[in-house]
Amino acid sequence: MNFPQPARTARLGRPRLLIVGCGDTGLHVLERLSGRKRVFALTSSPERLSELRAAGAIPLLGNLDCLRQLGRLRGLATDVLMLAPPPGQGEDDPRSRRLAAVLRRPARKVRALPAPTGRGTRPVRHPDIVAKPATGPRERVRRPLTLVYASTTGVYGDAQGRRLTETAPLRPASPRGRRRAAAEAVWRAIAPSRARSAHLGLAPWRTVVLRIPGIYGRGRLPLERLRTGLPCLVPEEDVYTNHIEIGDLARILECALYRGRPQRVIHAADGQDLKMGDYFDAVADAAGLPRPPRLPAAQVRAAVRPAMWSFMQESRRLDTRRLRSELRVRLRHPCVGHALRNWFGAR
Repeated sequence: MNFPQPARTARLGRPRLLIVGCGDTGLHVLERLSGRKRVFALTSSPERLSELRAAGAIPLLGNLDCLRQLGRLRGLATDVLMLAPPPGQGEDDPRSRRLAAVLRRPARKVRALPAPTGRGTRPVRHPDIVAKPATGPRERVRRPLTLVYASTTGVYGDAQGRRLTETAPLRPASPRGRRRAAAEAVWRAIAPSRARSAHLGLAPWRTVVLRIPGIYGRGRLPLERLRTGLPCLVPEEDVYTNHIEIGDLARILECALYRGRPQRVIHAADGQDLKMGDYFDAVADAAGLPRPPRLPAAQVRAAVRPAMWSFMQESRRLDTRRLRSELRVRLRHPCVGHALRNWFGAR
């Protein structure tokens, strides 16, 4: 698949990309882009520095919970993938707020020209202003900062199986979903006008929010859950779930950098109508494992962890027309069954 490439500058060489939270998904993106971009990967684990370096990234050690460690990210790249999750508690996402504050600040400050004096002039309140890169006598306009935020479809809460578009109201039922909704609000916040941004030295802001469902892959299948025999809901009580294969998700993230519209939300899902029990049955059949037992909701709730039960309480289907028409993504695995046949063969 051919992607439109941003213009390169002699000052920066290859275009720069910053990946914040470079886990499994980030590594798949890195595999696709490391040859075309200079990729920086932020991690809070010193043990992962060598792994990220071997994968082709320039690793940076920093903690999103510590504002003082994030200063080096300012002005580092004009393309950012925010893949880090919110904290595990609370109703807000302070990590997104800290990172947004850092990325919006100018890379450096210089002293302003002396204020004019004489009759008819106004005093200058701020002696320090932000310098913008200049080429010759005229200042060059700063390139917009493109940020793709990886959110979750959990911000919708329970839709009772209805099909949702990206404009559906957010009704997160869990603290996890409310933290994601708060993060989306941070990244989609309307930036100041272009003129005011230039005056304040703020980078123009272009955000694309991807609402991502359950991610699966060759090494991310619920095989251990199937071996332990944990139950699923009976068909009449089962819920609709949504999925995306991790390689296809990396492709979507790449397309969102180049083709995403400003402040736009897109469902990063394959669009298949599939209930949770049917998903587990399909994986079990492909892997040659027993299908999970089907039980009423009360018995399932007593058998599974609270986090898993929270997923079993939310049922929704996703409209993916924006993914196909705007990002123009052709999925390698358009449904779960296609991926399973590719990995395990027909049974």
